[in-house]
Amino acid sequence: GYGYLVVVDHGNGLATASAHNSVLVAAVGQAVAQGETVALAGSTGNSSGPHVHFEVRVNGVAVDPLLYL
Repeated sequence: GYGYLVVVDHGNGLATASAHNSVLVAAVGQAVAQGETVALAGSTGNSSGPHVHFEVRVNGVAVDPLLYL
């Protein structure tokens, strides 16, 4: 699995996800601001080692993040 996972809902069906974190900084339902730390990278869940697993999701489906970065 994804281990410690944080999903930020940006509205209009757009969300970003970060998985395998060592610590979740943001709480469920907490509003966060641009640039705010929401989690610390780690190696939880089914992970090959410490890294950042980042996803952009549109209506719950992972899409190419380059279209949004």
